Amino acid sequence: MKNTWSKISLGILIVAASASFSAQKIDAKAKTILDAISTQYKSKNNVYFKFVYGTGNSKKITRTEPGIFYSAKDKYKLKIMGTEQIFDGKKLYNISAEDQEVTVAKPTGNEQMFSPLNYIEEYKKGYNVKYMGKLMVNGVNSDFIKLTPTSKNGIQEVNLFVNAAKKQIVKVEQFSTDKSVSVIAISDYKENQNLSSALFNFDKDQYKNYLVTEL
Repeated sequence: MKNTWSKISLGILIVAASASFSAQKIDAKAKTILDAISTQYKSKNNVYFKFVYGTGNSKKITRTEPGIFYSAKDKYKLKIMGTEQIFDGKKLYNISAEDQEVTVAKPTGNEQMFSPLNYIEEYKKGYNVKYMGKLMVNGVNSDFIKLTPTSKNGIQEVNLFVNAAKKQIVKVEQFSTDKSVSVIAISDYKENQNLSSALFNFDKDQYKNYLVTEL
């Protein structure tokens, strides 16, 4: 399970690696679009979407995995690769049905929640941002925004494809300096649903036969 989540983290926490505050070049149009999307997401009580997570090398995707994601403010639930991750606002639970194992950790302050907000706000930290024009992506006439790091952080570039009219992310591509590529394509987006508050709770009674490890 640990290997699974480390692989997910490399791809899903796309721009979390940057800690540089070097001089940036931020395109005004790109900034306007990203800020509008950020405001839109933050205004919602909750968000749900399906996604396909793809990985590969040399700009070729060789493996894909479907996933689903729920979030409500600082809480979220993520399901992918037969595993589940829950953050209840205080603790992070990694659940593996295959291993029958649960790993529980408290945030250290360095974590980045898996959320579209990662991709539309991290541009402010150590990335040059450029609007590249319109491009059809997954049937959506998308605005293409490119992020390139201002200093070495293991990432070559990040491509954001967004539906500016609906203020939603369509697709995220990360190309790393080691030639690896990670892609997240988002679909079936829903917001402000009537979700049970228990959705983001970890019920230990459901995992009585699991090995529970507190880090």
